[in-house]
Amino acid sequence: MTKVPSLDYERVVNALRRDGWVIVRQKGSHLRLQKHMRDETLKITIPAHKPIKRSTLSHILKQARIDVEQLQDLL
Repeated sequence: MTKVPSLDYERVVNALRRDGWVIVRQKGSHLRLQKHMRDETLKITIPAHKPIKRSTLSHILKQARIDVEQLQDLL
């Protein structure tokens, strides 16, 4: 298992956008993204932090159903 990297939010958002996520809104220092799947819509919130804490990024990836290797490929 690869360790979750320490990344700025812009890199994470750009990687997720390559995976089909869309920014639906920004409120304060948080961005809301969603992705339409065949039978559901996934939604995640990303803090606009530089860098995002590793534990927070780990939770984001879990909600996005992406593992660390997939994230590395999208970066």
